[in-house]
Formats: sequence, C-alpha cells, structure tokens
Amino acid sequence: MNPIQIGFLIYPGVIQLDVMGAHQVLSFPPNTQVHVIGKTLAPVTTNEGLILVPTVTLANCPPLDVICVPGGGMGQIEVMKDPDILSFLQQQSATAQYVTAVCTGSMILAAAGVLQGYKAACHWAFRDQLAMLGVDVVRERVVIDRNRVTGAGVTSGIDFGLTLLSLLCGEEVAKMTQLMMEYNPEPPFNAGTPETAGEDIVQPLMQLGKPLLDAFLRQTRETAAQLKL
Repeated sequence: MNPIQIGFLIYPGVIQLDVMGAHQVLSFPPNTQVHVIGKTLAPVTTNEGLILVPTVTLANCPPLDVICVPGGGMGQIEVMKDPDILSFLQQQSATAQYVTAVCTGSMILAAAGVLQGYKAACHWAFRDQLAMLGVDVVRERVVIDRNRVTGAGVTSGIDFGLTLLSLLCGEEVAKMTQLMMEYNPEPPFNAGTPETAGEDIVQPLMQLGKPLLDAFLRQTRETAAQLKL
C-alpha cells in the first residue's frame, strides 16, 4: 500500500506548535509519509525562534493526500499575499483528500480562495477576520466540513491531528497514537478560552497582541478586496 502523503507548509514566522502538535500525531503511523514544505530548502526560523528545515519545496512537493497550513505571527502576512504559495495551495487543494489548517492557517487557505463556502475554525482572536474572508466560522476546537478540516488556536493542533488521523487510518490507530503520546491534558488553569479566562486576562492579552491584530486586519481587508468579498 502506498503511504499517505501529508505535507505541512512552513514559512518564516510560523507558529512552531501549530506545526509540531499535528506533525507529532500524523507521523506516528507507519503508513504515513510527512513532508515539511518550504519555498526553498533553506532553514526556516519560527515565530518562537526554533529552526525548522524543509524536506521538500513548493516546486518538488509530490501530490498530497493531506495539505496542512499552520498559522503564524507577522510572517503570515507575507504568506497571505505570496502568489507562489497561494498558487501551490490552490493546486494541491484541487486533488488532496483533505485540505486542512491549524490556528490562523485557515486565513491563508481563505486567501488562496479554497475555504470560502466552508465551515472552519480559527484562533479565537481572529474569528472575525476569517469571517471577513467569506468563511463560515465555527467556535469549535476542530471543525470538519466535507474534506476541509480545521483546528482552532495553537494547542488544538493535537486534537486536530488525532481527529484527522481517525479519518485517515481509523479510530483505533488514532487512539493508539493518543496513548503513545500520553495525551491526557489536565491544564493547571481554567483560562484556555476568553470565556473561562475572564476580561481581566483577556484585555491585557489583547493589548499585548494589538500590533499583530492590527497588521492582520490590514492584510485581511486587502485580501478580501482582492477576492471581491
């Protein structure tokens, strides 16, 4: 049996856990082959300073069964207007079994014009912006709409990966993977959503992230205009 071909797009400023959570899950079964895709094979520095090395480029990436787009920091803004990356996503999405994203990676898929008319998840702070791009935004941790599978913010990549793995390889394999990872989260604080964190935590975080939010909003408006939304 041919291995399931899975590809993660990376770029300067990508959020490392957006990549690594789902990568850890999807690389466990012996029948998956996971590619790390860059514009070139040059090392890529993540938003947090970790260095990732692509295994394939946009030009020599094989046809994928699963294309996954992680979110990013300021570097994502350049990706949302990069014609080479957007064209690559359009081409792969036309034939992939599943077109997927984690966190604000759903905004990149929307910029490529391959998420409009679908339900999708996104990081909570960017839901309104994703909706501006013609996507039906759902406040859930993982959203499946036909062959589009999307995860919410950062850590949802693990849940997303397990959900996707169950679709690809069956629930038993997904459960084995969860057990191998000992994924049994017990967070020390009940502050993982705006609703549980409360305004005294949400508002300082929003102020801290205002430059990023504003920069994303400018690009979102530009992208929406280009897509004539």
